Amino acid sequence: MNIGDKVRLLHGKEEGIITRLSAGGQVEIEIEDGFRIPALKSEVVVIDASEKEYFDRQEGEKDGFIQPIPKTDPSARAAGIFLAYVPYNDQVHDLVLINHTKKSYLFSVDELSGNQTKNLDAGVIQAQSFRKFAERMMRDFEQWPGMKIMLVPLNKKFEVQEQATERKIKFKATNFFKHKGKAPVIDKEAFLFKLNDQEKVLDVKKLNEELNPEEKVSYPNLKIKRPPAAVDLHIEKLTREHDLMSNSEMLQLQLGVFQKNLDDAMATGMDEITFIHGIGNGVLRKEIHRFLSQLKGIKYFRDSQKTNFGYGATTVKIHE
Repeated sequence: MNIGDKVRLLHGKEEGIITRLSAGGQVEIEIEDGFRIPALKSEVVVIDASEKEYFDRQEGEKDGFIQPIPKTDPSARAAGIFLAYVPYNDQVHDLVLINHTKKSYLFSVDELSGNQTKNLDAGVIQAQSFRKFAERMMRDFEQWPGMKIMLVPLNKKFEVQEQATERKIKFKATNFFKHKGKAPVIDKEAFLFKLNDQEKVLDVKKLNEELNPEEKVSYPNLKIKRPPAAVDLHIEKLTREHDLMSNSEMLQLQLGVFQKNLDDAMATGMDEITFIHGIGNGVLRKEIHRFLSQLKGIKYFRDSQKTNFGYGATTVKIHE
């Protein structure tokens, strides 16, 4: 067994990714919701890819573990800047910046430690080229520091300037090990992440418009749209870039959507609104309840019934 292997508990239904090995015969497994559980090596079994193929299992995306990207998958060939963790041997991975575009970029890669940063590399990466800037030991996965990568396109002729890109990266095992695929330019298997996705930052107003078909409530100088009766705060519902976000960034985004929809619910005269936050480690639920306990203008809030949301939601009753 190695760090990164997907395993199943022999005496339970849980599946997860090995994040730590100990000399005492124990392993630490991160399951889908981010929880980490200890187990003896004798109590887990590695899930072989041939097992899924034989039984024609299709739960890959449903249970949070996605199969490696096929070599012909368009996402592996699409133009862009990529961060690749390329295996050098069983333990060491090279960190490689790949420019699979027709344009050169200024780049800077910083290592993060709290509020402090240390530059790992900086310079210009030419079109259709790559640059190794660090190495990582797989056994130290849990101690890998976060990174900040900045990219600035260089125009060699007069053309519309693309916006600079900044990405802060801190991986969880369940996100990292599912991104295996064929890296462009270097043509090697790697854990691959696209850095300069042109997807815009979440527009809460647009999100509400898409989710809520109900009529708008107009005020003299303000237009507020009534939010849906139930707002899903699961991070994958809010942004496609959550794999590259830190836990604190995801929490701030979720709380921002919560507060915006609560404000709109109160402003448009709704009687109640429900926020689906899931169970997970309980941090989002705790922050929502802390905020609500200090807020005036609501009657009460409570956990929703199990039959509706599996205790993974909070319903807010608003003053009439």
